[in-house]
Amino acid sequence: MKRTNLLLSSILMIAILVSCNNKKLTEVVEVPLPTAQEKVSIGFPDDVKASQGSFQLEKLPYPYDALAPTVSPLTLQMHYSKHYLTYTNNLNSAIAGTEYENQSIEDILSHLDPNNADLRNNAGGYYNHSLYWKSMAPNAGGVPTDTLATAIKRDFGSYENFMAAFKGEATKQFGSAWVFLVVDKSKKLQVTSSQNQDNPLMKNAPILGTPILALDIWEHAYYLGYQYRRRTYIDSFFNVINWEKVGENYEAALRRKY
Repeated sequence: MKRTNLLLSSILMIAILVSCNNKKLTEVVEVPLPTAQEKVSIGFPDDVKASQGSFQLEKLPYPYDALAPTVSPLTLQMHYSKHYLTYTNNLNSAIAGTEYENQSIEDILSHLDPNNADLRNNAGGYYNHSLYWKSMAPNAGGVPTDTLATAIKRDFGSYENFMAAFKGEATKQFGSAWVFLVVDKSKKLQVTSSQNQDNPLMKNAPILGTPILALDIWEHAYYLGYQYRRRTYIDSFFNVINWEKVGENYEAALRRKY
């Protein structure tokens, strides 16, 4: 009898231990895996330096995560520290020892030979990206004010008409391109676009003028965040437009002589 009770007690104890162990096995806390962006060290814009030369990188006026979700941190980091840096270094190499070495980027673009593909692509890439960074800001968007608002109403009829024209120009582009708001030679605002790294300062531009707002619609500018949904990226751009800076660009463009 004692042996039977002992045997039953032992079986009961084993059952309890197995039950406890099974309970422990099922009570597993799920820890989420890091996202693709968290696996990548984003770093800081100020750490990126161009090689020695006439041009240095325009300082990015905000951290890499400041424009999210319109521009993801990883997109901005890759765009600024890889693509933009490469254009800057290549531009410095292209003009070293030439007549362009001590000229402003605006003068280089205005006078370069369009058949000089190396200079055309890299000077355009440097200028276009420099303007693009300054066209955006965190906690921006909204609508333009003051003199620029008056000019937009004068030349487009309304801000809504301008927005439709700009988005329409961007949406119809196929492949790598830029869309600009420019002040043309008659000091009128126009929306225009360019392929690759061309821009309206170049003498082969269909609409010659001074760009005051730029949107990059190369794939590297949006694909990590939007994939094939380029139209969503174009719409979202209006949430981060730095209208204060665009207004300053407009005032400066009015003073420019051709």
